[in-house]
This record gives sequence, structure tokens and C-alpha cells, in this order.
Amino acid sequence: MTDLNAKGKAVIFSAPSGSGKSTIVHALLEKGLPLEFSISATSRAPRGNEKHGVDYYFLGVEGFKKCIENKELLEWEEVYSNQFYGTLKSETNRIWSENKAVIFDVDVYGGLNLKKHFRDKALTVFVMPPSIEELENRLKGRNTENHEKIKMRLAKAKEELAQKDPFDVIILNDDLQNAIENAFNAVKEFLDR
Repeated sequence: MTDLNAKGKAVIFSAPSGSGKSTIVHALLEKGLPLEFSISATSRAPRGNEKHGVDYYFLGVEGFKKCIENKELLEWEEVYSNQFYGTLKSETNRIWSENKAVIFDVDVYGGLNLKKHFRDKALTVFVMPPSIEELENRLKGRNTENHEKIKMRLAKAKEELAQKDPFDVIILNDDLQNAIENAFNAVKEFLDR
């Protein structure tokens, strides 16, 4: 599938936390499309087995603020107090130099900011959870955060769900295999253009 027109393009997946966007993105990366994952930068500490330069660039609060100051980020967001996430310019340049499209797994506001930056060179995909109740079950099932953090994420999710309309494609993730197939078809069509 390397004949697809990938260089200079961006595929942006966004969703509330727990919607399954990361699972879908990782499945797409296994399907032979000319895509490479953009590793986001964050100010937070690693969770569980997360590794620097693989899961995220863990910069710490001061390191992240220095990147903002030096204009090294395409977009960034202070998601929670002193918890920053963003996209390093160097990441997209590295991936495009390999003649691949950049695939992003970012929060909803990050996705909207990236869409403004890339315009028609981007495909934005919003992954919808089946319901807020299911989202809560998924977040609890992760066993990575306490009750207060989950409540905070659910409040943010309700806000983010209201932002879905500007996205190019909305995929309901009530059946993971269907969601992956729908995502694959949308991305392949975009790269064929």
C-alpha cells in the first residue's frame, strides 16, 4: 500500500478518554497503511509500564513550558492544572521525511487545533463511546485512576462529546472490530486522494 499519497498528510483521532481511540489507532498501525504514530509530549509522569519516547515524551512541567516558550509545539493544551499534552513539530517532520502520514491520538481540543493547523491535509476522526455509562465502566476497568480522577474525566468527556460536529468522520465504538474497519476505510480513502 505504499503507493498511497501519505507525505504531508495527517490523520487525527480524538475522543474522550476511554472511548477506545488508542486501541483503534494501534490496530490501524498494524494494517500496512503508510502511517506512523506521532508520539505526544506530556508534563505528567509515566503510568505503569509507559516508556519515554515510546508512549509519550515525558518532559515534566518545566520542560513542557520551555517547549511552549521556544515554539517547539504544533499544538498544546493544559488538560488539567499543570498537566500539559502537545505535539512536537519535530515529530511530524521526522515522520514526513519517511514518506508516511502522521497519525495522531490526541484529546478533542488537540484534534481541533491540529485540524486548524493542517486544514485539508488532515482527516479528523472522532471516536464516540456507546454511552457515558459505558465510558465510566471502561475507565474503572483500567484500574489506573482513583474515583476523583474518573469523575473529572467523565465531566470532561461530556464537554468533549459536544465538540464532535467539526470532525470529518464520527465512528461509534460499540463494536471494536466494526469501529476498526470503519476507521481503516476512512483513512485509506483519505490517503488515496
